[in-house]
Amino acid sequence: MSKDYLLAIDCGTQSVRALIFDLHGHLVDKAQVDIDSYQSPQPGWVENDPEQFWATLCQACQRLWANTRVPKSALAGVCITTQRATVINLDEHGQPVRPAIVWLDQRRADVDPKLAWWWEVALRVVRMRGTVRYFAREAEANWIAQHQPALWARTDKYLLLSGYLNFRFTGRFVDSVASQVGYIPFDYRRGRWAHAWNWKWQCLPLKREMLPELVPAGSRLGGVGVAAARDTGIPEGLPIIAGAADKACEVIGAGCLTPEVACLSYGTAATINITTSRYLEATPFIPPYQAAIRERYNTEIQITRGFWMVNWFKEQFGLHEEIEAHSRGVAPETLFDELVNAVPPGSMGLMLQPFWNPGIKVPGPEAKGAVIGFGDVHTRAHLYRAILEGLAYALREGRERIERRGGWRIERVRVSGGGSQSDAAMQITANIFNLPTERPHLFETSGLGAAIIAAVGLGLHPDFDTAVREMTRVGQVFQPEAQHVRIYEQLYRKVYCRMYRRLRPLYRDIREITGYPGSER
Repeated sequence: MSKDYLLAIDCGTQSVRALIFDLHGHLVDKAQVDIDSYQSPQPGWVENDPEQFWATLCQACQRLWANTRVPKSALAGVCITTQRATVINLDEHGQPVRPAIVWLDQRRADVDPKLAWWWEVALRVVRMRGTVRYFAREAEANWIAQHQPALWARTDKYLLLSGYLNFRFTGRFVDSVASQVGYIPFDYRRGRWAHAWNWKWQCLPLKREMLPELVPAGSRLGGVGVAAARDTGIPEGLPIIAGAADKACEVIGAGCLTPEVACLSYGTAATINITTSRYLEATPFIPPYQAAIRERYNTEIQITRGFWMVNWFKEQFGLHEEIEAHSRGVAPETLFDELVNAVPPGSMGLMLQPFWNPGIKVPGPEAKGAVIGFGDVHTRAHLYRAILEGLAYALREGRERIERRGGWRIERVRVSGGGSQSDAAMQITANIFNLPTERPHLFETSGLGAAIIAAVGLGLHPDFDTAVREMTRVGQVFQPEAQHVRIYEQLYRKVYCRMYRRLRPLYRDIREITGYPGSER
C-alpha cells in the first residue's frame, strides 16, 4: 500500500490533537483530548506535569486509531507541533525534575545580570539595557535557579515542550530550529544557539550541553521508539520529522508565504504574522522568529491572552448559551455569534484594550487590561463584542507597526485558529482592518502546517511552495462593509490608539500601589 497519509500531532495550550492528512491537505480523521491537568500553585503561576503532556498525547493517538479507517501502514511519517515557550527540566536519567512552567506563567526572577563591561557599555549605548534586564527576569531558568537551587542543580537537560516530546518519541535530545521561542540563548537571526560570547549566556544559568541539538524543520529526527510505539499506538520505526512551533505551522498551514498576506491567529494567544526573507524587528530589539521554511522569518506581534479572553467570557457569563446550545443540539459558538450580532458595531462605545499580560516594549511592563465607556445600556453581549473588537484593534495596531518598519503593504489577511470558526469574529476583523479577510479551508492550520513540513521532509512534495499550493486553499472570504468600516476607523483612531498613552500613568500608579504587575525597580 502506498504511504500517502501524514500524522500531525498538535500539542496546543488547551488540547492535544492527533490529525491525519492526505497530500492534498484534506483532514481525513481527527481525535482531540483537552489538557485538564494544569496547576496554579500561586496566583499567576501555570504549571503542568510533563508526564501529563505525554499521557494526553497518547490518549489522543489511541482515540484516533479507534475511530479511523486509515491503516497505520498508509502513514508516511509523523510531525509534531507544540505550544511555545513551555520549559521542562530533566535529570541525567531523562526524568522530569519539576513540573513544566507553561508559557502563560507570570512569575519573575529577582535578578539584575552583571555583564562583561564591554556588553554593559554597548547595550547602554543602544538603550537596550532594560530589554536585557527584562529578559533575565522573565527567564524561567533564572527563577528556578534562584528559588529552587537544589532542583536546578539536578537539571541535566533544559528543553522546550517540543524538545521533550521529540525525546519521548526518539530517545534523542534534538529539536527544530523553528520551535525555538522563549527566554533561551538562541540567535534568532542565524537560527542557532547564540555564540559563546553572546550576552544571553551571561544572563542565564545554562550551559550549552544542557540544551538539545538543533536541526532545520523538515529534518528526520529518527524513528518512533519501542516505548513510544507502545504508548501511542504509532508504528515503531515510523519517521519523526522535525516540526515547528504552533504559530509557525499556522502561518504555512494558512498559506501565508509572502509579506502582503498577513496571518492572524485567533488562538489562546492572538497574533499577526508575516513571512519574509528579511530579519525585521517590528518592535526594536524584539526578534522575529524562525519560520518553518529555512532562511525565512515570521515577524510577529502577539496579544498574549488573546482568545483566552473569549473562553474566560464563556466560563464567566456564557452558561445560558451553553445550556441553550445543548437543548438545541447546536455548537455553543453558534449562539455566541448570535450574541455578537445583537449588538451594533462599536458596541455602543464600549472599548476594550486587551493588555492582560504586559510586555517590555509595547505595551510597557506596567500595562493592564482596560474597558472604558460603560453605560446603563450595556449588557454582557456588548462586553463580548467589545472583546472581539478589542483583539482586532490590537492586531490592526500590530499590522501598522509591521508595515511602518518593513515598508510593506499588507493587502489581505487570513485568519486561522479556533476563533476563525466564528463568522462574527471574521466580519469584525474585515471591518476593523478594512481588508478582505479570508478563512482557510480548515481551521486546523497548525496541524496542517506540520503535515506540510512532513510532506516536504519526506520528499512527498518537492518543496514548500509546491506543498503549500497543493495542500492549502482559501475558504470563505469576508469583505469589509463600508458603513461599519467608517465607525471602526473613528473609534480606532480617536479612542483606541489614545487609550494606552492616557491610561499609562494610572497603570504605573496601580503597579506602585499593589505591586502587580511586578515592578521593575
